[in-house]
Amino acid sequence: MTNPRVRKIADRIQVIVAEMLERRIKDPRLGFITVTDVRLSGDSQHATIYYTVLGEDEEQVATAAALESAKGVLRSEVGKQLGMRLVPTLAFQLDVIPESARHLDEVLAKAREADAAVAAAREGAQPAGEPDPYKKPREIPADEDADDL
Repeated sequence: MTNPRVRKIADRIQVIVAEMLERRIKDPRLGFITVTDVRLSGDSQHATIYYTVLGEDEEQVATAAALESAKGVLRSEVGKQLGMRLVPTLAFQLDVIPESARHLDEVLAKAREADAAVAAAREGAQPAGEPDPYKKPREIPADEDADDL
């Protein structure tokens, strides 16, 4: 979707759908929903609308059913406001980015805890072995003759 016109249409669809869900769609199954992104195909025939729902799995399922039933009303309003000859079909997709971000935050927190444990174990620790573990070249004492070697 590198075409600026397609990006503009996608942004406008996002605004229209979000306003419609907030003001005109009165389905009780519709939860606290946020439209996060709209991806439009290159020929502007198919729009995938990504959304998030605040709540548990039951609310997500109920919201998905409400969006499916309101798809026709939303598409007709998108067509009216865009004034396009061919209105794109709408498909709703639950956005998993917040869940992925939450998982990454948990993984980073575990890594910080492990780093803190390693730093605590390192405090007061002594290196194993000699203080200078590297091999040095052999030194020849000055009292030996160089011919004896």
